[in-house]
Amino acid sequence: MIIEDDGRTREFVSDGLGARGHEVAAERDGRAGLLRACDRSFDVLVIDRMLPSLGGLEILRALRTASIDTPAILLTALGGLADRVEGLRGGADDYLVKPFELDELEARLEAIGRRPPTVGAAAVLRKDDIVLDRLTRKVTVDGVLADLTGSEFAMLEMLMLNAGQAVTKAMLVEGVFDLHLSAPGPLIEPHMSRLRAKLVRLGAVDPIRTLRGVGYAIAAH
Repeated sequence: MIIEDDGRTREFVSDGLGARGHEVAAERDGRAGLLRACDRSFDVLVIDRMLPSLGGLEILRALRTASIDTPAILLTALGGLADRVEGLRGGADDYLVKPFELDELEARLEAIGRRPPTVGAAAVLRKDDIVLDRLTRKVTVDGVLADLTGSEFAMLEMLMLNAGQAVTKAMLVEGVFDLHLSAPGPLIEPHMSRLRAKLVRLGAVDPIRTLRGVGYAIAAH
């Protein structure tokens, strides 16, 4: 679903993606878009930042507070670093600055679609003394805040969301860095090593198992 008040942009995205085989719904008003997004029936949301009645960031925060984790791309004319950071911290999975090409939007939609689904997942994830809060984007170990980078948080989040299952290095590269690499190990391994060291430094027993030739996993219990 696209939530966009500018008619030309809304038509450009709806008609363009529709012609490429996507099923597209559209809303022009923020409140109407929020209500429709709450039914969890969409694969991806494309949300304009500046909307009548309710802005894009407010929509995202309301959805994330309600533990509705439908992936979302935030559209905006505000392209500064601070604006992008605010959007991502506000609950967006990706950020696209206007004007944009339809090919780029579709590529970003496809990248998000390759990520493991998280719809319905708990807002707070726990593994022994490690607590990951998906709303505040913070991790604590026995109550002490872990100083994680955004990529380290995202890797731990993906592992905890898929507890009991193998998460390949390719999945981590695509889900965390939005890249598709034939050899993801050199990018993932240093980040994973630093993540583990930070958790252990705070007293956690390393919960991450290395699955040689596959990737990593966190036990379900």
